[in-house]
Amino acid sequence: MNRKISVGMAVTIVILAMTVTFSITMLIAMRLFDSTVSSVKEKESMYNKVAEVDRYVRSNDYYTIDETVLYDRLTAGYLLGTGDKYARYYTANAYTELMNQQSGKVMGIGVELGMDQTGYARVTRVYEDSPAQEAGIVVGDYITAIDGTDVKSLSGVDAVQSRLQGEAGTIVNVTWLDSKAASRTTDLTHSGYTSTTVDYQMLDSVGYIKIRQFDGSTPSELDYAIRSLTTSGAQSLVFDLRDNGGGVLDDAISCIDLIAPEGTVAYAEDKNGNRTIIGSSDDESKVELPIVCLVNGNTASAAELFAVSLRTMNGARLVGTTTMGKGTIQSSPQRLSDGSAVSITVAKLICGDGSCFDGTGLSVDVERALSAEETTNFYDYTPEDDPQIQRAVSAAQQLSGTTTLGGVNEAASSAAASEEADSAATEPENASSEETASSTEAEAGGEAASSAE
Repeated sequence: MNRKISVGMAVTIVILAMTVTFSITMLIAMRLFDSTVSSVKEKESMYNKVAEVDRYVRSNDYYTIDETVLYDRLTAGYLLGTGDKYARYYTANAYTELMNQQSGKVMGIGVELGMDQTGYARVTRVYEDSPAQEAGIVVGDYITAIDGTDVKSLSGVDAVQSRLQGEAGTIVNVTWLDSKAASRTTDLTHSGYTSTTVDYQMLDSVGYIKIRQFDGSTPSELDYAIRSLTTSGAQSLVFDLRDNGGGVLDDAISCIDLIAPEGTVAYAEDKNGNRTIIGSSDDESKVELPIVCLVNGNTASAAELFAVSLRTMNGARLVGTTTMGKGTIQSSPQRLSDGSAVSITVAKLICGDGSCFDGTGLSVDVERALSAEETTNFYDYTPEDDPQIQRAVSAAQQLSGTTTLGGVNEAASSAAASEEADSAATEPENASSEETASSTEAEAGGEAASSAE
């Protein structure tokens, strides 16, 4: 039996509903207001403190203040105060230089460099048809001065990189020592050349692939290297990721997709714990050969993801030493109104299996550090006699069941003995630049790096 509701009762119900809705809305609004006011008060307190310091310093400091430097340092200090160790501030000049590098407007002279115990920049690679090659600079030479500035006075490889760069057609004066310790000086004109991120060769039955960093050209270079080595009869593969500081994460994931079977490669996890898939692989081009990844303390970020993905998805073994442990994702530099820019950490990098190497690094399956003597001789080694490469080759051969023809196992045994005799090993300063091109004008911290010029 239907009951009719009187008009008065209906009006009463509507009024009650409106009252409850209004009360809830007001309660939420008040809490939001209180939170906003509290935030405003905190910001006001912070700005007042800065203003107080500014008034005191301007009234009493003996030295003249450089306003540009002051503002740059204030911004850099703010990022430092956030506790984000990968946050970075680019001055207006540094950001312009970064954009010019990425667009190809600014270029180097066609060399890769590493700093050793001499304090000078040792040439570890010279690109074909580059200004450096045309000038007669070869691997093993030492760059000692740039435009009259002693390299020893510069703060690492990044600073040397910056000094060697310039727009196409501009000139840089370079002084270097050749293999006979003879000093040579010449003007080099910046011009275009082709650089690569992947080198490869056969070491007995093992295909050896060196990946310096991950960028837009790496996937195609890596695909070609794998196909060439497989055609040449490689029974296993060694990926040398030592001193690979990462590069472009998307390109590293594309490289993993060339090798790994179908599966999720990585997630991005925000500060609230929400995860988003940022990479996966399919079965179209997976590699069936046994795999070894050679890593060290300078293997970081995207390079660590590459190594751990091949270990979990392809059964690869890791040889070398524990990796850096940089498992976070940074934003692209955000340009500010004055032409400067900032980059901050926006997410944590989570591996496809749910693990994360941030802060801990990747432990290796076969430990092989460099002894003190080996570290000193690091830049003199070739793939044929590098003790860490030989240990990785030996591990790859064990996985594939092949034997050596050139005494690699003997060398590996000798290397292992050296390790036992000298366990206090250090990594050479040769880390590839993390995720972007570097600049000496950047005020936030960045890692010293081996760099391509």
